[in-house]
Amino acid sequence: MTIGKNRTGTALTLTPEGRLDTVTAPELEAAIAENAEGVTELTLDFAKLDYISSAGLRVLLSAQKRMSAAGKMTVKNVNETIAEIFEITGFSDILTVE
Repeated sequence: MTIGKNRTGTALTLTPEGRLDTVTAPELEAAIAENAEGVTELTLDFAKLDYISSAGLRVLLSAQKRMSAAGKMTVKNVNETIAEIFEITGFSDILTVE
């Protein structure tokens, strides 16, 4: 998995590409942790993300908790498969999805 990063002031956008699963979830978790200092607006752009597993959902939950204390987090460009996973797991009620 590759993760694109774009930071402007206190806004950070991460764009993971590929699959967010048990193998790759630690990469996204590390990217969030490494770049979170001073961030008040985190955007996860899933335009190039094909799949998310429970390990990926755990990373999103952790990031949401971190950002609720520091600002806000938005997930955008979610494909139909990931949107369905969010619905089934209740993450659509927890996350701000655009």
